[in-house]
Amino acid sequence: MVINMIQIALVGIVVVLMAIIFKNSKSEYALYISLAGCILIFYLGVGKLEIIISTIKKIQTYINLNENYISILIKIIGITYIAEFSSNICKDCGHTAVANQIELVGKLTILATGMPILLALLDTINQFLTA
Repeated sequence: MVINMIQIALVGIVVVLMAIIFKNSKSEYALYISLAGCILIFYLGVGKLEIIISTIKKIQTYINLNENYISILIKIIGITYIAEFSSNICKDCGHTAVANQIELVGKLTILATGMPILLALLDTINQFLTA
């Protein structure tokens, strides 16, 4: 796991250095290099998602959780990553307003996706209060 993080850090540093070199002469290449680096880092880091998903499923064996809630949590993790990834790319390109809108819509999507969990929690609290 540590070696993977070292690889990711080295790829990031090399990508940034290459983008800096190309930024002065061919600025459009700097953007392409950054995008390629981001995709490569995503590919190297996607294994971490497997660890998270397996841990969530293991937690589910300890406590009786509805599978819909696990599915919602996994969707929220995906939404978070996609929103952060695309927002950072927009910021790197100098489009902060677009990046902020992506972040806002990401947060709203997470909130909307998590509503069934909130409703179930409120229902459980209501059952305790009325019992």
